[in-house]
Amino acid sequence: MSTLAERVVYEPTAKKVAFTNDFLCLYLADGREIRVPIEFYPRLKKATKKQREKYEIVGNGTGIYWSDIDEDLSVEGIVEGYPSRF
Repeated sequence: MSTLAERVVYEPTAKKVAFTNDFLCLYLADGREIRVPIEFYPRLKKATKKQREKYEIVGNGTGIYWSDIDEDLSVEGIVEGYPSRF
């Protein structure tokens, strides 16, 4: 008799965001660190250091919002490597 393992759906959640000159660094609650080229996010690339540092983790960790530049990114999109549509 064969059994099918149930697939556990895991939604990554953010703990912290940081930046290097070339990358957005996303620290996840499970301990992973994801680095994505800042080129993927033109609004963040154009933003000042102060504007980048002023973010809010929203949706119980599923999103990140930068109010000063009106940028809203999903953690899942960052993990999957999706660039901003704007």
